[in-house]
Amino acid sequence: MTNRENYISIARRTGYEYMPVQFHMCPSLQEKYEAWRRENDLTLPLGERNVGDLPAVCADRETFLAYYKGKDFRPGTHIDGWGVAHEPGSAAAYHMTYMHHPMADFDSVEQILAYPMPQYQAEGLAEQIRQTKVVHEEDCAAIGQMQCTIWETAWYMRGMENLLCDMMSEDPMAEVLLDRVTDIAVQRAVSYAKAGADGIFLGDDIGMQHTIMMGKELYGEWLKPRLKRVIDAAKAVNPELLIFYHSCGHVTELIPQLIEAGVEVLNPVQPECMDFAKIHAEYGDRLSFHGTIGTQSVMPFGTPEEVRKKVFENLDIAGKKGGLYACPTHMLEPEVPLENVIAYIRACMEYRNR
Repeated sequence: MTNRENYISIARRTGYEYMPVQFHMCPSLQEKYEAWRRENDLTLPLGERNVGDLPAVCADRETFLAYYKGKDFRPGTHIDGWGVAHEPGSAAAYHMTYMHHPMADFDSVEQILAYPMPQYQAEGLAEQIRQTKVVHEEDCAAIGQMQCTIWETAWYMRGMENLLCDMMSEDPMAEVLLDRVTDIAVQRAVSYAKAGADGIFLGDDIGMQHTIMMGKELYGEWLKPRLKRVIDAAKAVNPELLIFYHSCGHVTELIPQLIEAGVEVLNPVQPECMDFAKIHAEYGDRLSFHGTIGTQSVMPFGTPEEVRKKVFENLDIAGKKGGLYACPTHMLEPEVPLENVIAYIRACMEYRNR
């Protein structure tokens, strides 16, 4: 297999020859890792690279500040293209920020309709096509990143409690907001499909540490149909497009609805929240997985040998056909020893598909 074929075949559960290395780190750990890399000649077994999103025209900072009347932000506060303010915390927070919601005080559909959403530019497709071609020439799968697809994008603007109350009370504001966000997600997903990407990474955090974030009925009424609309639109352009989906936390009860919506690869299957062996036994014939190596457990607190053992154990569960990209479930934070990062890399390189 080529590297690209190997990567795609894992998701299709049609066998594979090697396990790609996939992880990302916080800035302080990244610095330690790069220093180690400079001293060690190590070629990582890769399989995918990202393709850039469509460019977006967004309202300026002053326009968004009008939605935060009376609020004083700390120096360094960033306002993103959706108008969400990200305020830095103390030094102990590292790279984490506190979010402020520009629609928190909205009380009418008209306000939501008038809000300046980012305008994604269709002419950016040419650059996506160019990038996809470059990735394919480098023998990697081309993946589009669209996490925070609907639910998270919407509640970042409205506030989680506000949006949940809107949904439960069937307030028209929820429908209008979620539909506006979905329309944009459809445009972006279709563009990746037209560009020839091999997959898109969708996602919204719909799980907490021990339970789902909302009832199955609420999810099925409000979010599943909109996720399906995004996936169906992209698949109409390219039926072979792989659909990855990210949600932190416990999402076990929502897996059937995710499959029905068109999700093909579930990330990150946190072992602290979900039992990979049980989930694989129930859904492994219909769903592949990405993650399973705990960033709340073995990566920060295990030994290098325990990291290696967990990688091998989970790949053995998946079996020869594939269906699992074994990788850390989230960003590797400062408490993760560099030795465990190296152990993860070496485990992927040394595992043999038995």
